[in-house]
Amino acid sequence: MIHVRQLTKSYPDLQRGKFVALDNVSFDAMPGQIYGLLGPNGAGKTTALRILSTVLQPTSGMATINGFDIVQHAERVRRQIGFVSNNTAIYDRMTGWELIEYFGRLHELDEDILNSRMEAIFDRFHMNNIRDLLGSKMSTGMKQKVSIARALIHDPPVLIFDEATLGLDLIVSREVIKTIEILREQGKCIIYSSHIMTEVQRMCDRVAILVGGRLVAEGTFDELSDRYDESDFEELFYQLLLKHEKQDELQIHSA
Repeated sequence: MIHVRQLTKSYPDLQRGKFVALDNVSFDAMPGQIYGLLGPNGAGKTTALRILSTVLQPTSGMATINGFDIVQHAERVRRQIGFVSNNTAIYDRMTGWELIEYFGRLHELDEDILNSRMEAIFDRFHMNNIRDLLGSKMSTGMKQKVSIARALIHDPPVLIFDEATLGLDLIVSREVIKTIEILREQGKCIIYSSHIMTEVQRMCDRVAILVGGRLVAEGTFDELSDRYDESDFEELFYQLLLKHEKQDELQIHSA
C-alpha cells in the first residue's frame, strides 16, 4: 500500500552547506496495518509525512501510495489519502456540516453519495450535536472530530495521523484511538506518528524509529524487544535515541 525507498530530503544551509532532514529512508506499510513513525523532535517524521502527502517533493528516492508515485501522480495520491494532525485548522465561519460537505465537493463526490457518507460519519462519531455549530464555537475535541471526518469523507485507503491526540482530553483521545482501530479493521493502511509511547505500543503493528533523519530501527514490538533485549518499549526507544545521539556527537568531533 505504501512503499518508500531511499527517501531523502535536503535543504541548502548557509553554515553547514547542506542540511539533510531525511536520509535514505525505506519502509513498507500494508493494508489493515497501523504503522508507527516515531522519533524525537527534528528526527524527520514531519518531513516524511509531508512528502508522502505530496506537500513536499523529495530530493531523491521514491515512494508510492496505493500504486501511485508521489511525484509523478501527485493529484492521484492526494485522492488516496486522508491527513489528520493536531492542528485542526477548522474554518471559524463554517458549521461542522458545511465544512465536511465542502471537502466532499472538493473530492468531486456525487451528491447522493456525499450526503449518505456525511450522515454515516456524523452518526458514527456522535457529531450531530455539532452539525450546525460554527467552528469558532467548537472545543478542541469537537474540532478534531471534524478534522477526522474531513479526512474520511472521500473514503481513502490510506490515513496519516500526525500527533492527532496531542492536547486532547482523555475521553476525546480515546475516541480518536478507537476510530483508528476501527479503520484498521476496515482494511485501511494507517501511518501513525506520536510521542505518546503507550498509544504507540497499544495500537501499532510495526514501528519505524527515526533519529537525525535516518531510520535506525524497524519492526514489530516483539522483534525490537528481542533485537535489543529490552521488554519496555519506552526504555528501548530512549536507549536507541541516546545511542545514536552519542554516535552523531563522535562523528562531529572527529570531522
